[in-house]
Amino acid sequence: MACIYGDIMKIDTTGASEATAKQDKLTIKGVAASKKLAENDLKRMEKYKSLIIKVGKAQKMDPAVVAAIISRESRAGAVLKDGWGDHGNGFGLMQVDKRYHTPVGAWDSEQHLTQAIEILIGSIQAIKKNFPQWTQEQCFKGGISAYNAGPGNVRTYENMDKGTPGHDYANDVVARAQWFRSKGY
Repeated sequence: MACIYGDIMKIDTTGASEATAKQDKLTIKGVAASKKLAENDLKRMEKYKSLIIKVGKAQKMDPAVVAAIISRESRAGAVLKDGWGDHGNGFGLMQVDKRYHTPVGAWDSEQHLTQAIEILIGSIQAIKKNFPQWTQEQCFKGGISAYNAGPGNVRTYENMDKGTPGHDYANDVVARAQWFRSKGY
């Protein structure tokens, strides 16, 4: 699958923070914690695998990244109530924020994934515009962070996750995506 935004396997990552790892009562942090969090979501994620791959291909977005965002945002749907999370502000598997976007489709639908991936692509493009000197992979990672906290939150490459939940959003998502790649996403 050709992802035109970069190669997730070439992106450096520190993985999940201790705060994020504690979601699953893990005593580890970093890349190992991100992999374990993703692994804990794998069974639920399998239900959406063909849809993730279909929409990812259509949008030229790496399905492993889509799976990783779903894992991070909604734990593959496990933390949602009637499709909603984040105190009723986040919609769907990829948690489209109703304060900034008008959610479309059902919470686990192709329309929802397409919309969320379009938001991610817009975030990557904003980072490319803001940081023209960054490599493609740096912009990809910055766009992942911006998907969560907005392009204005990304000020430096090293500290792009400052201000995201757990201060580890892109690093955690990248590590989860690298793991999901090994599972055929």
